[in-house]
Amino acid sequence: MLNRYVLALLAGGMVFPGCHKDEETPDAAVTYPAYAEAASPRTLSTAPNGTVLYNGGFGSALAADPNDARVFYLLTDRGPNAAGTAASSIIFGKADFTPQIGKFRLKDNQLVLEQTILLKNAAGQLLTGLPNPTGQGNTGEIAYDINGQLLGTSADGLDSEGLVLAADGTFWISDEYGPHIAHFDATGKQLERINPFGTGQGGRALPLVLARRRPNRGMEGLTLTPDGKTLVGLMQSPLHNPSAAAVNGSRVLRVLLFDLATGATRQYAYLMENASLTGCSEIAAISSTSFLALERDGLYGGNSTSPATFKRVYQFDLAGATDISDAANTTSGKLYNGLTVEQLKDPAGLTAAGVVPVRKTLVLDLLSATSPVYPHDKAEGLALIGRDLLAVSNDDDFGVVDNGANSFAPKTLPATGKVDVNRIYFFKLPTPLR
Repeated sequence: MLNRYVLALLAGGMVFPGCHKDEETPDAAVTYPAYAEAASPRTLSTAPNGTVLYNGGFGSALAADPNDARVFYLLTDRGPNAAGTAASSIIFGKADFTPQIGKFRLKDNQLVLEQTILLKNAAGQLLTGLPNPTGQGNTGEIAYDINGQLLGTSADGLDSEGLVLAADGTFWISDEYGPHIAHFDATGKQLERINPFGTGQGGRALPLVLARRRPNRGMEGLTLTPDGKTLVGLMQSPLHNPSAAAVNGSRVLRVLLFDLATGATRQYAYLMENASLTGCSEIAAISSTSFLALERDGLYGGNSTSPATFKRVYQFDLAGATDISDAANTTSGKLYNGLTVEQLKDPAGLTAAGVVPVRKTLVLDLLSATSPVYPHDKAEGLALIGRDLLAVSNDDDFGVVDNGANSFAPKTLPATGKVDVNRIYFFKLPTPLR
């Protein structure tokens, strides 16, 4: 008689040992489907043109629960938003939206939302996704509500993108504004905020050069080394360092290590495969020196006119790479022959300057590994489960996109004809990573 492991594989699923503390329980083995979809997303609000903004929006980051193999934590960003027709304007579909963490349970191949953790400041007040003030992470955006009323800024504003679930049940989150790295307790209350300006709760700071992040392309990925000692962040795109024009065509991203005990930092150069890519959406730790990076374009799989061509996961290692930290902590970072690291642009430029980037190897091509097609544009969450299972989540943008007229349109996937929703895809790797 075939055992349940073989039966599951024949059915198209994957069975992996659970991570429960009690490994003797009958449900200690979990069958992972090809993907699991969020169950019954609700309406968040409605745009003036009647477009429904769904209460989804999770998937900007993904964290697996080490104590329950069926539980996953997914993160939203700052809320549904669209570019306004006026220069630098941004339309917030729900101005008082609170960035949040959703606790989802895998049940019958669906993701069932069990708990919503709203993010709050140190005083317990709900955060918003509104832009930060000048000098504290401002991106130059001018925020308006869905009715065209001017909104202010918020020093607590967070455009959350990276998520870590720590062993003590607290969360670390990175964002696209400051960039900020914020620490929250299990209820979502902020314990510390770290940014390049030193204006966050607790007073610790990130390197000043990170404040030159490209707008809306900040610290997209965040992970914690398995020993719990070091946060590792990955910038989504090359910094505008010293300017956008000066780094046109650059493939150089920065990897940041932050020692939680001392606050000491290190930086390394990561080379994107293609300068036209949206960049790196996530990072996940394998060991203290080895990591996974999710690198992608911004196109939809299955689009007949301009289909996605690049959504890949790479393994990279810090061993032998050059520490590009700037001991003087200047706004430009360490210079090489008068040039910033971003101005070195490509392998030849780095080699000429004596900078060794992290070593990369391809682990997974989402587009070739998904059948019939990977339909989403934004693969943004990444988790390594056990030794050889990758979980990848998509950001569904609350089911809406910019309609080019200060409002929203449904985010319909070309491959399915349906509005985008949150999913977690599961990929069994042919070779274990740890």
